[in-house]
Amino acid sequence: MTHAYIAEAVRTPRGKGNDKGSLKGIKPAVLLAQALQTLAQRSSVDTAQVSDAIFGCVSQTGDQGTSVGTLALPLAGWSDSVSAVTLNRYCASGLSATNFAALQALHGDTLAVGGGVEMMSRVPMGSDLGPLTHDSELQALAHLVPIGIAADAIATQRGYTREMLDTYAATSQQRAAAAAARGPSLSMFSVTGDNGQVLLEHDENIRPSTTAQSLATMQAAFAQWGAKGGDAGWDAQLCRRYQLPAIHHVHHAGNSPAMADGAAAVLVGSQAALSRAKIKPRARILGFADTGSDRTLALTGTVDAARLALARAQLQPGDMDLFEINEGFAAMALHFMDEMQVGHDQLNVNGGAIAIGHAMGCTGAALISVLLDELEHRKGRYGCISICGAAGVASAMVIERMD
Repeated sequence: MTHAYIAEAVRTPRGKGNDKGSLKGIKPAVLLAQALQTLAQRSSVDTAQVSDAIFGCVSQTGDQGTSVGTLALPLAGWSDSVSAVTLNRYCASGLSATNFAALQALHGDTLAVGGGVEMMSRVPMGSDLGPLTHDSELQALAHLVPIGIAADAIATQRGYTREMLDTYAATSQQRAAAAAARGPSLSMFSVTGDNGQVLLEHDENIRPSTTAQSLATMQAAFAQWGAKGGDAGWDAQLCRRYQLPAIHHVHHAGNSPAMADGAAAVLVGSQAALSRAKIKPRARILGFADTGSDRTLALTGTVDAARLALARAQLQPGDMDLFEINEGFAAMALHFMDEMQVGHDQLNVNGGAIAIGHAMGCTGAALISVLLDELEHRKGRYGCISICGAAGVASAMVIERMD
């Protein structure tokens, strides 16, 4: 069987996605360019040998408009022969872009780059004013609900209590804090300003003092929104669709993903292309998937994509040493563990987006290096990344660490 390989993967620290974020002063194309520069330096790749670059970005407007990934390449000093495109598969964009890059590498027996960028401090979620967030009529016709309310519906269906979700979220914070205390991981690089000063060298959303008890004091975020509109509102629609007596609103800012800034880049290639470039790969891609799931609940797509990628890799969940998923609300993570029969000791072992933050178009690509770093640290063999997005889109990848 022919496989694509991961030559190198890098990521920025995730900054706060608001006015207090350390990365707010940098333009998205410049942030992604730093990832591309680091990728080229660490892999020693001749960028003229790279055939294509595919990047994820969700809010493609303002600073992130006009194919921000294309603009990052010349800023990074890459060869003019490298073409690029920026795509939007919602929160799965960065991983989906890397899946596409793997396809390009295999089809052309060449090298390609996948990755993503999102700077929510400069381009807040929904800035593109698209129908997903700004057209309630079309949302109703398509049976789409706001993702936080969908998370509450999953918790209601599965019987996940507020205490269960807060406990999970507190663990994410504690794991992320412990990982940060050990220092930057192999694939993370420091972001610098125009004069070379270090702007950010660690994930800055983490709140080490968080406990389940402190989270219990926070008010549910989506209750009023869900009830608005009465029988025509989101809660009523969900109750009718899934035959629920009521929606229990259990998610809040503390057990939901934090908004973030970040960029990531992954160099992939066929075995022959890497051999010609004299680059030793870090991992082999055994299977990947871009798929759809229940468009209303949406967050269940993490399971569907992981199952499909594992089937294509001819492996089972029990074969995996580690899983990395985007923590798109605590209920989604609990649902993944239940459905996949995965223990928390194998899932997001260094915390996830609840603690570190979710830079929408970047996160999926960043999770590749997160997983690869930990597999190398533990000398594990197999790992799976999975991430879902609005309207039920989802992407996954199964990798094998190379000795």
